Amino acid sequence: METATQGLALPELRAQALAALCCPDIERKRELASALHAAATQLPLDAEALLTPATASALPGRPARPHLVMPKQVAQRSPFTLEGRAALIHAICHIEFNAINLALDAVWRFAGMPREFYLDWLRVAAEEAYHFGLLRDHLRTMPAREDGRHWDYGDFDGHDGLWLMCERTAHDVTARMALVPRTLEARGLDATPQIQTKLRRIGSPDALAAVALLDIILRDEVGHVEIGNRWYRWLCAGQGLDPVTHYGELVKRHQAPPLRPPFNQEARLRAGFSQQELDYLLGA
Repeated sequence: METATQGLALPELRAQALAALCCPDIERKRELASALHAAATQLPLDAEALLTPATASALPGRPARPHLVMPKQVAQRSPFTLEGRAALIHAICHIEFNAINLALDAVWRFAGMPREFYLDWLRVAAEEAYHFGLLRDHLRTMPAREDGRHWDYGDFDGHDGLWLMCERTAHDVTARMALVPRTLEARGLDATPQIQTKLRRIGSPDALAAVALLDIILRDEVGHVEIGNRWYRWLCAGQGLDPVTHYGELVKRHQAPPLRPPFNQEARLRAGFSQQELDYLLGA
């Protein structure tokens, strides 16, 4: 742990997660997330500590680019053009960067959880950091623009929808588990196969390479959503709550975006959704 986390002042696990979350440098944040996961079982944990960032504006640490706009203001481009495919990969890259922050936030913010909870979310943070690296490398090696410049993260606008839900659920770990991993992130289980179908139709080398990367990401995201499902049910059980009924209440309370079919039912079942929950989504 002496390498990537050497610059952090506090050795305790959750404090280091907070420091990594506040880091604005993308590559440094990736290093910190990976190193924390690798050393997590050896690090001391104070699960009861009530941590606070140095300033509210420090959350989350992120680079000056991409420029953030409202979700509806993000320009839509056809993936059948080179610029459109670059924008598509950029959008997924942006999701993965935000997912690093979401996982780190769960580690530092919610006190009083079992050690396994923190280890699970550090695993997620490390895997999201890996996904971001795969996608950014792919973006950089795609065919260059007409002026010879290569693409990179920050070249297109992004939105802050994932982090906004993180803020809305900042004081309720049950709501966080319900509405971030098993709602917003689970949408990726549904969307990824549809994106892959379009990329296969395009058939260019960069499009087919992206399909292979999305296979890796989809495999891992099933596991991330499963972690959210497992801890959501554990929390509901501890409070005597029905998971399906309470989920509907949380969606309304926190104004979660509506989920619309088609749903990747096979992937959702592997990620721990029950048939009753799938029926709820389908309005059955």
